[in-house]
Amino acid sequence: MSEDAVREADALCAFINASPSPFHAVSAAADMLTAAGFAATAQAESWVDPDRPVPARGFLTREGALVAWDLGAPDPAQCPPWTSYRIIAAHTDSPNLRIKPRPDLIRGGWEQLSVEVYGGPLLNSWLDRDLGLSGAVTVRAGGSGSGGVERVLFRVDDPVLRVPQLAVHLERSVNEEGLRLNPQTHLVPIWGAGGDAPGFAEYLSEQVGCAPGDLLGWDAMTHDLTPARRVGRAGDLIAAARQDNLTSCHAAIRALVEAGARRGEGGPAPVAVVALFDHEEIGSTTERGAASPLLSAVLERLVLARAGTRDDLWRALAGTVVASADMAHAVHPNYPERHEPQHQPMVNAGPVMKVNSRGRYATDSLGGAVLTLAAQQAGVPLQVFLSRGDMPCGSTVGPLVAAGLGVSTVDVGSPMLAMHSARELAGSADQRWYVELLTAFLTPS
Repeated sequence: MSEDAVREADALCAFINASPSPFHAVSAAADMLTAAGFAATAQAESWVDPDRPVPARGFLTREGALVAWDLGAPDPAQCPPWTSYRIIAAHTDSPNLRIKPRPDLIRGGWEQLSVEVYGGPLLNSWLDRDLGLSGAVTVRAGGSGSGGVERVLFRVDDPVLRVPQLAVHLERSVNEEGLRLNPQTHLVPIWGAGGDAPGFAEYLSEQVGCAPGDLLGWDAMTHDLTPARRVGRAGDLIAAARQDNLTSCHAAIRALVEAGARRGEGGPAPVAVVALFDHEEIGSTTERGAASPLLSAVLERLVLARAGTRDDLWRALAGTVVASADMAHAVHPNYPERHEPQHQPMVNAGPVMKVNSRGRYATDSLGGAVLTLAAQQAGVPLQVFLSRGDMPCGSTVGPLVAAGLGVSTVDVGSPMLAMHSARELAGSADQRWYVELLTAFLTPS
């Protein structure tokens, strides 16, 4: 494995460790962009004010979502408004356990927090793990008596929660009949041995430094405290939580930054855009999900900011291509029969193009051709995944973005095992290839 691949894998691990929640993932991505010279822009600001032109390299955030762009010229006016886009779309959220609004429980003398399952996790993978807390809270701005609110991120990396499994002596058939978990009753974490300790709201207000009466609500979730790291005999694997889909978020931001440097070398190119959506794991139909107008509004406002028209927007979309970046299933050595025989991706063998004739993946022949050419341009091996004909597959933000914008789209991801586990496994060499492929996609030769 090359030194570049090792550095990229280690950088991915650092990004994952900095991103226990979608809110933190957006913050980490924003830090990467700011360090590379991108400027933050607010949705509420005017993008057509000649005295405050929209930045040529900029981004905006909405809670757990982010959209960033690079017009490819230092002056926005140098980029015609009908210039097409190359867009990478990914998502920041991962399956986990989320804290309910009234979570405090005492059962059997144990202090517990009531949680709700978010997305489709492998439930058993959350058992017997040290769990922390992270997310965002809404607090009264300016303290008591104020009518305003503000959002504050928080993370607790102490092992405050744990979901203990039932002892085998109390369920003798578990190894023969399998583990059956009821999300309502069996996944309730313990966080104390009883007593008169304050409840969750008081605990959380302490963590964020506000009075309990000023804590107005929370989006709080659990995260596995085991850090992301390279593992395996040769360090050629990555074990980490949330690789689906922080791996793609990291690769997308890295590609946008690298594409900027290559544009300077190679001249004009399509406008490069990265959209990191939230709530993919629960259907994307929220104000910051892929089914929202967040991305389409940014694309239109970038056209208007360059004195363009709606007609210019539709001209730009006519040549636009989207890469929906989400993780792919590598063949599992213990379950090879679960893969289609001719389509069995391996880790450390390059990114994966995903195809499904039922539209669960958005890949069409044009999008597939664009990705194939990008792989050839970058010198990156490209694998193909197709589900077995007798086994339905998952989906991505790709079909939603393709339908919403009316543009050619290709689904691509990095191969991994144990998708939706609390701790997933992928290849260390693949992240560098992933970045190089997405960079070439943004900068066609």
